[in-house]
Amino acid sequence: MGRSVTHAIARLFDRGHSSIARILSEAGGIRPPKRIRSSIALSLSEREEISRGVASHESFRSIAARLGRSPSTISREIKRNGGDGNYRAAQADQAAWNRACRPKRCKLAVSPWLRRAVEIKLRLNWSPEQIAGWLKRMHPGDESKQVSHETIYRSLFIQARGVLKKELLQYLRSERTMRRSIHSGQLEDGRGKIPHAISISERPASVEDRAVPGHWEGDLIAGSNNSYIATLVERHTRYVMLIKVDDKRTESVVTALIKQARKLPSELYKSLTWDRGTEMKDHQRFTMATDINVYFCDPRSPWQRGSNENTNRLLRQYYPKGMDLSVYSQAELDKVARRLNERPRKTLNFETPAERFNACVASTS
Repeated sequence: MGRSVTHAIARLFDRGHSSIARILSEAGGIRPPKRIRSSIALSLSEREEISRGVASHESFRSIAARLGRSPSTISREIKRNGGDGNYRAAQADQAAWNRACRPKRCKLAVSPWLRRAVEIKLRLNWSPEQIAGWLKRMHPGDESKQVSHETIYRSLFIQARGVLKKELLQYLRSERTMRRSIHSGQLEDGRGKIPHAISISERPASVEDRAVPGHWEGDLIAGSNNSYIATLVERHTRYVMLIKVDDKRTESVVTALIKQARKLPSELYKSLTWDRGTEMKDHQRFTMATDINVYFCDPRSPWQRGSNENTNRLLRQYYPKGMDLSVYSQAELDKVARRLNERPRKTLNFETPAERFNACVASTS
């Protein structure tokens, strides 16, 4: 939740921003669920009836019969709220409401094994949803070894639960605090001016439905000092490859992509979809060297390379903006790619990209 939101809330209540932020942080920014009285709990009107019965010296059985309750229910209600001489309906009702507020221990709090499993995967940068899906896949039918992603999130953000340490928040994927215009970075840089570009509209339909492996999406992520990494994602398996490039010049990028393409069987590299960055001006040289067609997205349409865009966001956990990317060797890039490929994906029914891609490799050999 951004500062602008907390400032707006503070103005509504004529309070300081810091006091509102403190209240929100205690709940982890999560709206508490609306409190609802249990359908089997005594109501205030029933407690008033009990109070009148006690004042009239009625027996527990008589009061219970009139309310349609068990005599033991009436007995426990009176004893826990002052006894015959001190029972008051309003006080008893408020006390019951307060007792219902007692914190109930969540699943991670009562299962050390489950808590440890979640902590290990969080430190590997797995998302709570990936962890929950993986646990369900690995332990089907054993609910004691499963936990929902919502429980993991709440245990992280609501520190009053005292279950997962706050330091584990650093392993979650962070989101931008401000939206960036779709036009930013696309003005006066020659984007869209790709000679002899083949539009994505001409890409075969078999690529669109992701049924056939071998079709890739690519892009560059930028760092400081004019440093870049080329990112490739296979559409069918979501398998990731990271490629070290010297700079953004089309000669450098295309040469690096050609070298990488020659490492894969031709059956697993049939097409490449890129945005309209000038680094792919020399796409015809890439196609001539590899026999791989390059398709270009429409201007300002990053969603047409959705898998690659999502991967680039994931990579910012490892390569934050402003970092000099030139210091990383290809071996170090391969290590990060391997970590992404070994994380289960919801879209793959919580299998990993590595499992899917290796199966494709085996089928071609």
